[in-house]
Amino acid sequence: MSRRGENIYKRKDGRWEGRYRTGYKADGSAKYQSIYGHSYQEVKAKLLPLKAAPAVQASSGWVTVHTLFTEWLDAVRLRVKPSTYANYRMKIVRHILPAFGAMRYEQLTADKVHAFIREKLDSGLSAKYVSDIVILIKSMAKYESRVHGYCNQMEHVVLPKVERRELELFTASEQKRLFCFLMNHLNSTSLCVLISMYLGLRIGEVCALRWGDIDFDKSTLTVRHTVQRICSGQGTKLLVASPKSKASRRTIPIPAFLLDILQSFRKDDDDYLLSGNTSVIEPRTLQRRFQRILQKCGLPSRGYHVLRHIFATNSIRLGFDIRTLSEILGHASVSTTLSRYVHSSMERKYECMALLQPAS
Repeated sequence: MSRRGENIYKRKDGRWEGRYRTGYKADGSAKYQSIYGHSYQEVKAKLLPLKAAPAVQASSGWVTVHTLFTEWLDAVRLRVKPSTYANYRMKIVRHILPAFGAMRYEQLTADKVHAFIREKLDSGLSAKYVSDIVILIKSMAKYESRVHGYCNQMEHVVLPKVERRELELFTASEQKRLFCFLMNHLNSTSLCVLISMYLGLRIGEVCALRWGDIDFDKSTLTVRHTVQRICSGQGTKLLVASPKSKASRRTIPIPAFLLDILQSFRKDDDDYLLSGNTSVIEPRTLQRRFQRILQKCGLPSRGYHVLRHIFATNSIRLGFDIRTLSEILGHASVSTTLSRYVHSSMERKYECMALLQPAS
């Protein structure tokens, strides 16, 4: 007896018919052929080798790269955050479509993408940024191959090598100078800098902090939102959304000295820490304020994210176990913490090497 999904049926003339997929039409729909037999078992036996053979790839015909990226974006929008979707769309509109949008998909070859990579690198874009762009091309091609059966010529595209640059942190004496300045010039901005320096929060997470996110009874701070400016169809807009991942939504114990400072600034639960009211301040404003603080301290220019790295590195030096640190930072994997956020200074190398003693 036939079963659901086998594509074997008994015809009105008494014969049995079995259908199998032979390939795909230009619009991506499947093409089928039929075989016949006097019994269900006969047809099933004939179908086995035919179903095992790979189906012929569909031809993309006159479908353009622009059309397929539009389809892919509509599909991916269902599973990613608005900020991620906006980032994908910006890269596609700004870089991919001007180069390949009008091209028929079957003309999009690995050689052309490799030439595109070289052109983007020569224009001054970083290898990491170019790699992110090309990953979108590869993802679209994989999706279209899976959904429509189009030939995936992007499988063999080689991504540019990304050289990971070691972030230069502040020395212990420079960190002390920064801390002293912040403590002597306490305001909403220096308070937020201290939070990132001693709790490891990202710049967007700090900008999204409200006083209601702090539990003064339990001495904890909960990261519930993040702020970022994203590209939209009509320019950009400021978005307050959930953190970048499930692990990023976290509760962190607050050191006693920092809790005392927070208590002295405490306002209504709905007020943001950075603005002091219900209006949100965007990350690039905090970044500019941080640069002015560094100038006043006589410290070299660094991105705001250096504070998160300083927190992670100091925590390891003080004896934090890596799992605890990873959860405080909001990482889904401890490997991310170890590979990206733990740095060794020359001072620390001297300390470690001084521990070596000749065998007695």
